[in-house]
Amino acid sequence: MMVLMDEEKARFEALKKIRDEVVNFKDSPLTPFRIKPIIGEGNHFASIMLIGEAPGKNESETGHPFCGASGRILDELLASISLPREEVYITNILKDRPPNNRDPLPSEIEMYAPWLDRQIEIIKPKILGLLGRFSMGYIMERYELKNLIEPISRAHGRVYEADFKFGMVKIVPLYHPAVAVYNANMKEELIKDFKVLKELI
Repeated sequence: MMVLMDEEKARFEALKKIRDEVVNFKDSPLTPFRIKPIIGEGNHFASIMLIGEAPGKNESETGHPFCGASGRILDELLASISLPREEVYITNILKDRPPNNRDPLPSEIEMYAPWLDRQIEIIKPKILGLLGRFSMGYIMERYELKNLIEPISRAHGRVYEADFKFGMVKIVPLYHPAVAVYNANMKEELIKDFKVLKELI
């Protein structure tokens, strides 16, 4: 029990350190657009970690990841596999919102990604759900799966495996929940892909 409490404290402190670093980071070209940085939230011992690309307007205003329309879709997807949101850890590559919700630039991904790498190493998930092509591209390239990268339209729902410092991790590219905001027909595809996550738990 004491070992678990020590590990809980260690993970909390390590994630708090990341939060403090991001809050105090002023050298990003995105800092002028910051309302609140979005670090991540959820279970620090989560088996599943979901990684998006960047916060949007609602996220920047509240400081919580996936809290707008995309967040409502994500909640529905998690509910479809009976997985409480509190049991997963949710974050983005970028911790600040790009203006007008534009796509992240390669230089911005490079700037913010080291914090994501540390979050993964702290939480030690068994499964990474990659929400959208940017998180898919970054993680698969970072963990030596570059040769297997395909368009998200083909890769979604497939299971890959990579060797992390703490062990093997299953990697599942997924459509970003925002696709179902703009095209309701995509929700069934997302639900099907989330069943893949359920089978891996």
